[in-house]
Amino acid sequence: MQKYSVCVIGTGRIGFSLGFDKKREQPASHTMALLENERVQIVAGCDVNDENLSKWKKFVENFYKKNQKSFEQIQTFTTTDELFKNCSPDIIVIAVNENSHLDVALQAISQKPKLVILEKPVALNVQEGRKIERLSKKCGVPILVNHERRFALDYAKAKEYITQIGEVQKIRGSLFSGMKVYDPACEQNGFYSLLHDGTHLVDILLFLLSGIDEKSAKLSSPLISSVSVDKKNKKIIRSLTANYSIKFAKDISVFISGKSRFFGFEIDIVGTQGRIYIGNGFAQFYKRVESKLYSGFYSLELDKEFLPAKIKQTKYFSNMVQNAVDFLDGKEELKSTVKTGIEVLKVLEEIKKAVAK
Repeated sequence: MQKYSVCVIGTGRIGFSLGFDKKREQPASHTMALLENERVQIVAGCDVNDENLSKWKKFVENFYKKNQKSFEQIQTFTTTDELFKNCSPDIIVIAVNENSHLDVALQAISQKPKLVILEKPVALNVQEGRKIERLSKKCGVPILVNHERRFALDYAKAKEYITQIGEVQKIRGSLFSGMKVYDPACEQNGFYSLLHDGTHLVDILLFLLSGIDEKSAKLSSPLISSVSVDKKNKKIIRSLTANYSIKFAKDISVFISGKSRFFGFEIDIVGTQGRIYIGNGFAQFYKRVESKLYSGFYSLELDKEFLPAKIKQTKYFSNMVQNAVDFLDGKEELKSTVKTGIEVLKVLEEIKKAVAK
């Protein structure tokens, strides 16, 4: 059985430690998802944090020993220069902070691996994303971007079900958090909700809408229809505690809150014959049936064939790694690419422009 060698750059949260979160569906990190897949072999790790790297190496080696899997001694490096001087893996996973995506991605692509797996978002902005895309084309290196919901079974069901709800009439995506929605001062580190979580919201909307009525279902030219800010210190608080209701195409809107005392992520799609309501931890699919309340009327009720109970595990991370393997085997195309990732960044930049007006 052919195995693909992998190195992991970034052994922090998404690269490793989220795999120990008992509340999250596991695997919840790149390392854990890679270890779960029989077709890949971790051979090296890289992180500037010695402590994180040491814990990561110990865990990976113990995992292989415990599961009686043969492996070469795991190499570790504190710089990517050292890594690439000593290691030439088939797959390079980039799980570093957003502000390091550009430099690390360009260096990784230059090594000409068979595949780069890049944590979302592609980069801090479209300009940086384009640089990554150009080099990937020049070097012939494909990039899989980890916009995780594209790989999740519940969103795959939503994508399938959208063809059954008739003509789409209304789409609303909502993101609730206490993190600042947008702050121009954070452009260089990406520490704001619009990029950190908004990239997921926009990406999955583009995924669900692809293939249906393109005239009405596209995210472009946003109009900020309402903004709620603290007038006491508008310039600063605007970016910290703002609610933005953003109107895109005819029936598509996005609401982003930076003043909620909880985290929420949800999408509501209403059609002429059904509805999809999906978000973190829930998935509800409704169909048109004869009303139980009024003669001659129809209502919506939960479609028992699509109850979320039938999706016990969404396998969002596992399926991402499997997509990488299947792509390298020549069995399927990448489900999330640098191209689709840049489309997300385009929308986010349009939102930022509209907010700044």
